[in-house]
Amino acid sequence: MSSSTYYAWLKKPCELSSRQTLILYRRTTTLFKVSRDNLGNREFSKALRKKNLKTTRYRPIKLMKRLRLVVKQRIVYKITTKRKHSDAMADNLLNVNFNPSSMGW
Repeated sequence: MSSSTYYAWLKKPCELSSRQTLILYRRTTTLFKVSRDNLGNREFSKALRKKNLKTTRYRPIKLMKRLRLVVKQRIVYKITTKRKHSDAMADNLLNVNFNPSSMGW
């Protein structure tokens, strides 16, 4: 970091957070943890409205950036092959006799 950046940071006035802002931050992080890091901004704004907090749709985006909350999308496990146990097995065309006990271990 350059020295001019450091001194510019020192001169910058501190941000004072109001009590309501701190309460909003706390509720936002608890809602996010309860949802197991899965709430997006639209669902977030709906959840905050249910908690009687007045928000717009875009305010949770700013809150999530400010609090460094990143959504983790879960991938649903899908079975991609369907096997019928009544299907016939493939023929042993190579005549491979696999015997693990004779491998010399």
